[in-house]
Amino acid sequence: MNVNQQKALIEGLLFVSGEEGITKKKLADLLELTNASLETLLEDLTTDYQQIERGVTMMDSNGTLHLTTKPEHAPYYKKLLDTNTSTRLSQAALETLAIIAYRQPITRIEIDDLRGVKSDRAVQTLGNRGLIDEKGRKDAIGRPVLFGTTKDFLTYFGLTSIEELPPLKEIEQNPDVEEEADLFFEKFNDKSSNET
Repeated sequence: MNVNQQKALIEGLLFVSGEEGITKKKLADLLELTNASLETLLEDLTTDYQQIERGVTMMDSNGTLHLTTKPEHAPYYKKLLDTNTSTRLSQAALETLAIIAYRQPITRIEIDDLRGVKSDRAVQTLGNRGLIDEKGRKDAIGRPVLFGTTKDFLTYFGLTSIEELPPLKEIEQNPDVEEEADLFFEKFNDKSSNET
């Protein structure tokens, strides 16, 4: 495998590792490289990312590497996020929001377990829209982030407190609850559409 292929693999691994990132040790193990060889490749990649035509860069946080956007492009990302707030939430985002609302504080891994699929993007979308935020860290291995709903969540749904959500016992006993939940979330989506 040549140097360009190795750099491409590192970039791909950084991309799929998402917000958690990947450690240099894990990269070296996966690619069967010495630490010195890996450092040389990472230096080359860093130089590549400094080129004006590249839209991402690599961040090293205590030996854990992440792909991130370039700070100088931030105004354009802000425009995109501002535009996204006027679009409807996806079904995945709505499911994730419901889980967080009823089970908060909850970690992303716990959300994934309940949904049966990864929820990274949905959690990010909800955070960008100000509907959820970090509520601390769980006292467990890795100290994962705990998420909960925000005041904006309450405002959007016309609630004064989280206690106004329908109790879960009622939901389990009511066969029409899925339809009611859909109507509840449609209310939010309709508000979002009307704001444009």
